Amino acid sequence: MPLKMWLFPLVCVRPDCGRHRLTAAGIYRTVRKVLDIDGWYDLATEYLECKRCKKKYPAWSEDILGQLDMGHRSQFPALLTYRYSCDNRVLRMMRERTLGNSVTQLYRKLMEQHSEAWTQRVLQYLTACEPFTRSSLVQPPVFADPPLLPALPKPKWLLAVYARDVLGRLHEVKAKLTSVFGCVLKMDSTKKVTKKLAGAASGTAAWCTNVGNEHGQVLVSVLTAAEGHGLDSMAAGLMKRYREAGEAAPKVMYVDRDCCSQYGQSRVKIMFLEWDELVVRLDIWHFMRRFAAGVTTEAHPLYGIFMARLSTCIFQWDPEDVAALRSAKEGDLAAKKTGHISEKAVSARITRRELALHCRRRTRGAEETTRLIGSLIDQFDSADGKDTLGVPLLDHERIQQIWKEQRKHVQCIQDPEDFPLYMKTGTLKKGGVELCCYRCARGSTSLESFHLHLNRFIPGTSASDAHFQAYLLEGLMRWNDDRMEDAIKRASSIRTYGSAMSEAVDRLSRTVFGKPWDERYRPPGAYTGELLGIEYLYSQTGKTLTPVLQNPEEEDRLVEEVDDQDLLDEGFEEESMEDITVPVLFEDDPCLRNTPSSLPLPQSPASLAEPSTSSGGEGQHLAPASSVLSQPSFCK
Repeated sequence: MPLKMWLFPLVCVRPDCGRHRLTAAGIYRTVRKVLDIDGWYDLATEYLECKRCKKKYPAWSEDILGQLDMGHRSQFPALLTYRYSCDNRVLRMMRERTLGNSVTQLYRKLMEQHSEAWTQRVLQYLTACEPFTRSSLVQPPVFADPPLLPALPKPKWLLAVYARDVLGRLHEVKAKLTSVFGCVLKMDSTKKVTKKLAGAASGTAAWCTNVGNEHGQVLVSVLTAAEGHGLDSMAAGLMKRYREAGEAAPKVMYVDRDCCSQYGQSRVKIMFLEWDELVVRLDIWHFMRRFAAGVTTEAHPLYGIFMARLSTCIFQWDPEDVAALRSAKEGDLAAKKTGHISEKAVSARITRRELALHCRRRTRGAEETTRLIGSLIDQFDSADGKDTLGVPLLDHERIQQIWKEQRKHVQCIQDPEDFPLYMKTGTLKKGGVELCCYRCARGSTSLESFHLHLNRFIPGTSASDAHFQAYLLEGLMRWNDDRMEDAIKRASSIRTYGSAMSEAVDRLSRTVFGKPWDERYRPPGAYTGELLGIEYLYSQTGKTLTPVLQNPEEEDRLVEEVDDQDLLDEGFEEESMEDITVPVLFEDDPCLRNTPSSLPLPQSPASLAEPSTSSGGEGQHLAPASSVLSQPSFCK
């Protein structure tokens, strides 16, 4: 009751009333039944009236809630729609879009919570009745049956309420998405998620194109009818975002195609023509996958060896980093009392994850890479490339044609000159050796990993255009916030994604305490107006998103169209993606020799401020460097 309890100066929203003050008009006649985690509760509110135009408002209407400040509005406990009401605590349980957190899983959890709470109340009732059955001398008393357990709404009802929650704060979500920047961009497309688009938009989108940064965050995600076509507006929006925010233009962009052209500038370079110093590079993972088309079968026993050798032809490890890791591994094995272990065994114990974390690598140069790949193909295209049954690994005609076509792209996969791709993030003590930890900005592997998660942002197997848009943008916002937490390496006990509430707390904290609520918090910029997701697709086709918020009947229709069979749980096992561009160590690798390193450490505030290192016994503790996400060392 904002007027009775808080004496808020609420006004009429009709333009012809001139913001006339509202007065109390009793209690609103409708009492809403709200779904809670373990039961239901009734919600009543006051009735407000404008004496000038005689219009009445229930205090829970958006016209009234929109006049409250964030501190008072946040006390409203539920989301009310034309027909449904749901407590905010239930809504929060649906926001984390991960494996095993489908709407059917939430339905089962609510069913268990409601059933246990109802059973407990029945038990209390029967416990209170039981003594009276023993005290009766003539005729046992008759007790009324306990009320039945109220039925839970269907999973599709939960999904509709969650979608409405996201649509109600979509402007806030878009503002956070268009406030992300980066100096190393990656652009890639996927089509799997577009298959979930249902209704009138079904079959209209073929690709979902995403642009990420060096931290794994996604700057923009759009749906298009074809990969690489119709992206000029997306590129123009990105360049405008950087220009209006005063951010430095990106230095490097990794793509999976259109990296070069024999007739002048590449297609990507033309799209981002405003960034005249942008260096376009072909992602090495995609480059290597093109050679996989030349094998007879990926199940061939020599396939893994061939791909590992191909990676070695492209990259060379920093010798000093490898030597430090080998020394740490030897010390770690010695501490475990495994006895004498050979150098070959030490190399075998070093995993790809350890190599990627502690060792830097660089490309060998176009001339050297061309020579090594040619020699590798010649070797595996001979008798050495056959298994014990005489089955060849490579198809001679296909692999020779592929190499002929890909030879021109060897220059496109080389590291940009005078641009550090590694940032030192901290140190780790292992086996008595202090190892540096690095984050690499090269390639679009982070986007490939993102694509594995993107499909889970959309619950079930299909969604209407409006719901698809809500799920997609909410998932992107939460993904970006999680990547920021990973990048700054400073864990926080506070986990919240809503910028409106965080901004209000930060502002009040500065007023009351004279200091920010969270030193890490940075308010997002204003929404730039860029078209995202389905909106971008519809801008090309002339369609408009279904007006769910303005048309309750349309919302009900979309809910009825959802098939409960489309809301099956996605599963519980995480998919992992192995980075095939990380080469394994071979004994004949030149990086194993004790030669001075020619790979410079990035000189920046992030790397000059030496991070602390702690260790205890065999435990390993990562001490983060005092780096700032907005100014990474490889952006200088």
